[in-house]
Amino acid sequence: MRLKRLAVLLVGLASVPLRSPAQQLPRSLPSDLDAYVTRTMRQFQVPGMALAVVKDGRVLLARGYGVRLLGDPTPVDARTLFGIASNTKAFTATALGLLVEEGKLDWDAPVIRYLPGFQMWDPYVTRELTIRDLLVHRSGLGLGAGDLLWWPPSTYDRKEIVRRLRFLQPVTSFRSAYAYDNVLYLVAGEVIEAVSGQAWEDFVTRRILAPVGMTGSDVRHSGAAAGGNVATTHAPVEGRVRVVAPFTSDNTNPAGGIMSNAEDMAKWMMVQVDSGRLADGTRLFPPRMARQLWAPVTPQAIGAGGAPELAALRPNFSGYALGFGTRDYRGRKILTHTGGLPGYVSRLTLVPEHRLGIAVLTNQESVEAFQAITWRLLDHFLGGPATDWVTAYARVKAREDSGLAAGQRKAVAARDTASRPSLPLERYVGTYVDAWYGTVLIAPEGAGLMIRFAHTPALVGDLVHWQYDTFIARWRDRDLRADAYVTFALKPDGTVDQVKMAPVSAATDFSFDFQDLLLRPTRP
Repeated sequence: MRLKRLAVLLVGLASVPLRSPAQQLPRSLPSDLDAYVTRTMRQFQVPGMALAVVKDGRVLLARGYGVRLLGDPTPVDARTLFGIASNTKAFTATALGLLVEEGKLDWDAPVIRYLPGFQMWDPYVTRELTIRDLLVHRSGLGLGAGDLLWWPPSTYDRKEIVRRLRFLQPVTSFRSAYAYDNVLYLVAGEVIEAVSGQAWEDFVTRRILAPVGMTGSDVRHSGAAAGGNVATTHAPVEGRVRVVAPFTSDNTNPAGGIMSNAEDMAKWMMVQVDSGRLADGTRLFPPRMARQLWAPVTPQAIGAGGAPELAALRPNFSGYALGFGTRDYRGRKILTHTGGLPGYVSRLTLVPEHRLGIAVLTNQESVEAFQAITWRLLDHFLGGPATDWVTAYARVKAREDSGLAAGQRKAVAARDTASRPSLPLERYVGTYVDAWYGTVLIAPEGAGLMIRFAHTPALVGDLVHWQYDTFIARWRDRDLRADAYVTFALKPDGTVDQVKMAPVSAATDFSFDFQDLLLRPTRP
């Protein structure tokens, strides 16, 4: 998703009559939008999609495309619910902002003022981590650190997940680097409850969804299984797009739990691009709070190179604000965020300068689809040249898929198939404990071994020997798409000292943070 601003040609501008941007730029939808969306969905095998576009205080579009369930003719409409996943983070940031406006919170006050029992690994970070820090991915934790506490659904409740953060070791110093996390948004949810006396779900429903008019939306992951007008989740599994089980655990609602639709997302974007103004002219929040939410806090690196087809998308600046990413495109500041869950991916994009908002929600895990539609609409409204983003993303995806396949072939070719485990299989059996996750069991199963994560019912798999003292955990739930290497390190006496894990495929979702586990055998 690397993005780049196009240069502006100034030669000869003095001879051209000047007009204001408002006069130059379109205020209506592209005439070929429906055909473009249909083509995008076909190219990237997306069964259903919801699309909302707002501009200058008007809803230009709030409608559904395609079907809720592959093979079923029931259409997606403007009220069909999709999981918006991490686009929920802006709602959590807004909830905190409302409490700041009421004088009940301070953005730069330490979290321990409101949650005295909260701890991070480093006592200094525990003391200094602020409410703002919870939202901006600069705590020192690694990418997706601690996500295995809740992903796949675990037996831990929200408070226990927060308690276990003290055992997560940082990978960088405090506030020195950007690394996306979810678990600190759970802490933000706990702050909201401690300060307001309402659970995050109740506060967001009453203080945000109700006044905005988002009457069709739900604040819980579990809404994906509630039935009714809900888009069914789909994903590519072993080469074929099919139905996958939705994520239904409500532990992480503050980080990604909202279910919404085209109509309601249009209302939400209208409030945001109008700096907090509601449809009736009153305010959800004042403009000064919008400035807080939209101001970048944590810089993000802009890498060199990237796919040549996407060179025009490379930004000049990129950073993370409060629940929004912020960057430039064609000379304008834009706010944007993506979201991903099993079977749902989405993107929301705002251009406050032009009071423009675009939301794309899908029921298939195709990042390429929401990107192609978002950039097509941004180019239209910002006066950019026509670009065939569908073809561009199709080429990039084909190359990435080819690279993944080549990587898998390379790993297989490098495998020492003649190697054998150092120990008889029964000597790998035991109970292993990681400081932050907890217990993982390795037990005999038939003629082999199986692995079971004690607090994650879905993480049960067969250990298939790979080479030497490395096995592959082949999860029995194939929807997970997250097989992992399991490597045993031995002591000089031939007993197991520790076990490390790592994803087998580079395509594994980062929330399977197996690489952060350090499993040690328990002693009798």
